Amino acid sequence: MSSLLIGIAGGTASGKTTLARILKDSFQDKVTILKHDYYYYDRSHFKVADHKINFDHPDSFETDLLVKQLRELKSGRSIERPVYSYKTNERLEQKREVEPAPIIIVEGILIFHYEELKDLFDLKIYVDTDADIRLLRRISRDIKERDRTFESVKNQYLRTVKPMHQKFVEPSKYQADIIIPHGGLNEIANDLIIKKIKDHLSQI
Repeated sequence: MSSLLIGIAGGTASGKTTLARILKDSFQDKVTILKHDYYYYDRSHFKVADHKINFDHPDSFETDLLVKQLRELKSGRSIERPVYSYKTNERLEQKREVEPAPIIIVEGILIFHYEELKDLFDLKIYVDTDADIRLLRRISRDIKERDRTFESVKNQYLRTVKPMHQKFVEPSKYQADIIIPHGGLNEIANDLIIKKIKDHLSQI
């Protein structure tokens, strides 16, 4: 199988998942999606609201495992990816089987930071969204979906999210082939990406 490997990067709550879903809806079962977040190291020994945890540093992820599993998928072999719980900071014992597909999408804030991972992508997309919008989205998401309080989200953003974005995420933008402004709902940019994928599929 000749899979097209697409990386979607961008800051927290920038619209990466939205774009991945749009592509998934466009190509249905031809798409497999992996999130870098699945590969967080286990942090269950910390309290859930412990501000010592830096989830936005490159060392927080087992990226070597992601690279290995992407190579497996690209070679046509299925993998068993990790399962991570945001509510307990725990990598669960269970694993989830992922089948190879013609289009493999990886999304994450730091996926263009790592040289070995970056070089695997056939198409690198950076979703660029205003910091104020991203912060409001993150507050809403973490309170609704991850059982966080407003105070904990605010403290985490100021302590780690914002400085790590400035140090690692923002500079990685310039590794992208395509930079999409205004989040994942930029129809013109999305249409161009869909056309690129269709061209690839027509050659398989």
